[in-house]
Amino acid sequence: RFYAGGSERSGQQIVGPPRKKSPNELVDDLFKGAKEHGAVAVERVTKSPGETSKPRPFAGGGYRLGAAPEEESAYVAGERRRHSGQDVHVVLKLWKSGFSLDNGELRSYQDPSNAQFLESIRRGEVPAELRRLAHGGQVNLDMEDHRDEDFVKPKGAFKAFTGEGQKLGSTAPQVLNTSSPAQQAENEAKACSSVSIDESQPTTNIQIRLP
Repeated sequence: RFYAGGSERSGQQIVGPPRKKSPNELVDDLFKGAKEHGAVAVERVTKSPGETSKPRPFAGGGYRLGAAPEEESAYVAGERRRHSGQDVHVVLKLWKSGFSLDNGELRSYQDPSNAQFLESIRRGEVPAELRRLAHGGQVNLDMEDHRDEDFVKPKGAFKAFTGEGQKLGSTAPQVLNTSSPAQQAENEAKACSSVSIDESQPTTNIQIRLP
C-alpha cells in the first residue's frame, strides 16, 4: 500500500496489484495444500525402468493339475475386474520454472491453461485430465520437489517394434540352366561378333554378378 499526497488530515491510499508469487512460494502452496487434504510424504525410492509403484497380482486363468494320473487337469478361470477402468500412476515433478507429468514436456506455472490443474492439486484433488486417463479407475499421484533444478527432458525409453511385416522369399532363387555347353559357346560367339570395339580408345573390364 502506498500513501499519496494530501495534508495532515487528508490523503489517499493506493493499493497496488497483487504480487505474483515466486516459483518457490507456489510450490510451497501446492505441497501445503496437498498435505492439508491428506497427502502423505514418502521416501523417494529408485525404480528400475518399467517398474510400477504397485505390483499387480496375476488375474488370468490357469489349470489345476490332477492329483492322480487318471485325474484330468481342471481349468480355473481368473477373477474379473471390478471395473472397466485402469489404475494409473502419475508422477508430478515441480521444477524451477514449471511442472511436468512423468516424462512429459514442461508446463509453465504462469500459463492460464494450467491454472485449473494447479488449483486442483492445491485443494488436494486429482485433476480432471488425470481422471480421464484412468477411465474410472484409481489415480495414484506422486509429487516430487525439483524447485531448485532446471527442467531437463528425460531420454525416451527404448520401445521394441510391435508392428507387422512380410517375410521375403529366398535372396538367391534357384536358376535352372537349360542350355547345353555347345549352345552356350555359340551364344558367346554371337555376342562377341555383334560388339565392335574401337581399339584406339581406352578400354576397361566390367564384371556382372547375378544370383
